[in-house]
This record gives sequence, C-alpha cells and structure tokens, in this order.
Amino acid sequence: MESYNLHNNDFLRQFEVKIKGKLARIEYAEQERKIFLTKISIPDNIGDPNFKNWFIKKVLDYVEKKNIKVVPTSPEIAIFLRKNKNYKKLLPVGIKL
Repeated sequence: MESYNLHNNDFLRQFEVKIKGKLARIEYAEQERKIFLTKISIPDNIGDPNFKNWFIKKVLDYVEKKNIKVVPTSPEIAIFLRKNKNYKKLLPVGIKL
C-alpha cells in the first residue's frame, strides 16, 4: 500500500487523505468522548481496491490513540467493524453491530 497522510480537518469535521490529486473523506461529529463516523466519500477510479479498508483502519487507529469511542452511523463503516472484530473495543457500551 502506497503511503498516504491522514489529516484531521477539525474545521470541516472530517478525516482527509489526498489520493491521486483527489480528496477522500470520512465525515464525523464529536459528542461527549464519542465520535460519530457519519459518511465516507472516496473518489471514483482511484485504482486501489484496498484503499477504503486502509482509510477506515487509519481513522480507527487515530481515534483509538485519542481514547475516544466510535459510533459508526455510516453503513460502510459499520460493515467494516463487523468484519474486523479487533476494532469492536472502540464501540461504546450497549452499541451492537
């Protein structure tokens, strides 16, 4: 996997990665030590089928370091968490996928 830089754009409340001159985003909202991952947007024709999973992993790793719980309101991110059980520890108590 090529190396991309993850950027947390606090002003627009989104995580960003530039890929081939285009911007991939995961939008979020923060509330009481929780981050709601609301939408993922990845440019068409980026040519890397693994990019979406890489991007979600990077965001979840970033959130884990900040010691914040994740509420995935985006269906794509919820599916990722269902398939990757090691990230389920980031879910708040009572949230089931």
